[in-house]
Amino acid sequence: MNETNLNWDDLRLFLEVARASGLAPAADRTGKSSATLGRRLLALETAMGQELVQRHARGYTLTAQGEALMRRAEAIESQITQATQSEGAAQRPIVKLSAGTWMARYLAMHINQLVFPDDQLRLRFVSTEEKLDFNHREAVIGIRNQRPTEVALAAQKVGRVHFAAYASAPDLTTWVGVEVETPSARWVRANKADRIRVEANTPIMALELAKAGAGCIVLPERIGEAEEGLKRISGTIEELSHDQWLVSHHEDRNAPHVRKVLNRVRTLLTQ
Repeated sequence: MNETNLNWDDLRLFLEVARASGLAPAADRTGKSSATLGRRLLALETAMGQELVQRHARGYTLTAQGEALMRRAEAIESQITQATQSEGAAQRPIVKLSAGTWMARYLAMHINQLVFPDDQLRLRFVSTEEKLDFNHREAVIGIRNQRPTEVALAAQKVGRVHFAAYASAPDLTTWVGVEVETPSARWVRANKADRIRVEANTPIMALELAKAGAGCIVLPERIGEAEEGLKRISGTIEELSHDQWLVSHHEDRNAPHVRKVLNRVRTLLTQ
């Protein structure tokens, strides 16, 4: 096979296996399964018509052809690294973090616990009530109110969220409605429909209306307690309480920049 036809992703995975001297430790470093790495390595050997590794019970050693390919791959890796570094911060890896409106707001309130000045990464917030497609990398890290069922996703429970009603004055009887399909918005429509005075098409607009005195609003307790100008007017609305899950794609979660953000988000949500 002509070297110019080699795919860099195949070479990158070959380097990880070669440096780790086996599939299992390379799997830990790449986030890919040992089976996937084994298939990719075998396909590379087949395409090149060369045996690149000698397989032993305790790991792999490189053949002469494997050592030669490793030297070429490392030279390519060095060129890519130099090109990336020359571009500066614009080439920092992007970590997409998705969350619903209120959780995104909470994360933004604590941004200094998630990103530090010397980080070699960029954090991109994706605030949406929709469930994004991790397989197409619409997000790399997500916070969900249900445990994911997709087999490609890894998840960890990071706490429980509770809701209560808030208002700018304790004697308000009118309510602010939100035209989104979230449990709290549906609860207001189901229980306070005859008292809704104004409606908004986004949760943030509803929050601003509530702070301006237009009516009461249901908020996660960690948001409502921190909002200046709002007072709590109810106990916990137990039927809205739910567990919270930190989610990531299993192929991405071990990348250093992703792992760094995952650990920081987990620390913030469990403290």
